[in-house]
Amino acid sequence: MTVEQNEFLSSVQLQILAEQAIKQYPNEYQGSVKLLCQSENATFLVTTAQAKYALRIHRPNYHHLQDIESELAWLDALNQSGIEVPLAIADQDGQRVITLKLAEGISRYAVLFNWVNGSMPTTDVDPTAFQQLGQITAALHQHSKSWKRPEQFNRIVWNHDTMVGAQGHWGNWKHAPHLDQADHAVVEEAIARISTELCQYGAGEDRYGLIHADLRLTNLLLQDQQIGVIDFDDCGMSWFMHDLAAAISFNEHLDAAPQWVEHWLTGYEKTGHVQNHDYVMIPTFIMQRRIQMMAWNGSHAHTEMALSLGDQWSNETVRLCKKYLNGEMPVGRSNA
Repeated sequence: MTVEQNEFLSSVQLQILAEQAIKQYPNEYQGSVKLLCQSENATFLVTTAQAKYALRIHRPNYHHLQDIESELAWLDALNQSGIEVPLAIADQDGQRVITLKLAEGISRYAVLFNWVNGSMPTTDVDPTAFQQLGQITAALHQHSKSWKRPEQFNRIVWNHDTMVGAQGHWGNWKHAPHLDQADHAVVEEAIARISTELCQYGAGEDRYGLIHADLRLTNLLLQDQQIGVIDFDDCGMSWFMHDLAAAISFNEHLDAAPQWVEHWLTGYEKTGHVQNHDYVMIPTFIMQRRIQMMAWNGSHAHTEMALSLGDQWSNETVRLCKKYLNGEMPVGRSNA
């Protein structure tokens, strides 16, 4: 399967759409519009005389209208529970998800959010930021387990097949750059082991539900004692412990990764609790996520993030697969 989720519009075309979008909102939201970043979706900073806002223009072929509205419903519920998250703003017609048209056959969904203040923690400054990450993740999990989702709620499903299968949401891991075909067998053996472990683990309500699915430090904002969480674009149905694996995405092979995992668990225990049956599955979820990111790397090979991984990232993944198959935690450098 060829993944066709990447934005093919130019920055100029996206700017046109963004300026078209902001005109659909009440006067108090009218202001300057500037491209802030373009990773998966395009995010624009909207600045007025009184405030700032974030305009998200969705990439094509990823979420349907109902999916986006379901994301916003969870954000509303999280906000009502006291967790600081972005909230969507309605346009002049009362719509929170608007449709923008550039030309015949070219349209995009867009959402305007209030601005969440705070600074993004980095592992370079304070690795214990992973404790804050673990703590807020536990709060999200507690909310997810207790929240009654609306009848029409629908979000993407992150299971074993959709993450690492040949027809996965982000493509086929075999297309990862710099991956030697001779190493496919090692990855396939790891995938088979993961599948067996997950089948035994199951997907009961105590271990599987609605999660953020991409809760890394880049999606955490800190201000005073307040922790804000952003970018719920990938939120969906999956195992709760997948959020731990997602926390160290791309960096599983680094020296500090084992400490990051421990910090995350320490933080999680401040608000929630990792049961023994969940704890023993951590290596499996970390390995599955790493292979999932191989698929992403292959389908996004031209992006700045993928290029920044260098030519050894796939080799490091193969090394982690060997550690996993040897019964070790697939993080950090080699023990040899």
